[in-house]
Amino acid sequence: MGTSEIRQKYIDFYIARGHKEISPSPLVIDSDPTTLFTSSGMQPLVPYFKGERHPQGKRLVDVQPSLRLQDIEEVGDNRHTTFFEMLGNWSLGDYFKKEQLPWVWEFFTKELGLDPKRLHVTVFEGNKEFQKILNRLKYRKVWE
Repeated sequence: MGTSEIRQKYIDFYIARGHKEISPSPLVIDSDPTTLFTSSGMQPLVPYFKGERHPQGKRLVDVQPSLRLQDIEEVGDNRHTTFFEMLGNWSLGDYFKKEQLPWVWEFFTKELGLDPKRLHVTVFEGNKEFQKILNRLKYRKVWE
C-alpha cells in the first residue's frame, strides 16, 4: 500500500464518521508573525482550539504538509524529520478520547491491516505545569 492510498483511506475513514475534509494550509505562513513555516498539523487550527468557530464545523480531517528545522542536526534517525505530512482528525468540542481512541485502533488494524499485537499505545494525560501553560495562553478546554 502506497502513501497516496493510505492518505485517501484516512480521509475517507473520517469522512464516514462525520468529518469534513479541509484544505491544507500553506507551508510558508503569511498570517502568523511568530513562525515562518507550518510545523504541525494542528498549527493552522489554533484559532479554532481557542474558541473561534470553524466554517466547516466541529469535525475536521486533513493532510497538512509540515516543516521542522529545530533539530536539523539529528535528521536521519527514526525520530527526527524535516518535511513531512501529518494526517489529522480534529474535534472542536464535539468528541474526545473516548470516541477517538477506538477509531484510531480501528483505522490501524482494520483499514491498514496492522497486527494489533505489534501496536503499543500511550496517552498523555497532562499535568499541572501543562495546565498552567494552557491557562496562560487562554486556551479553553473544548473537550468537556
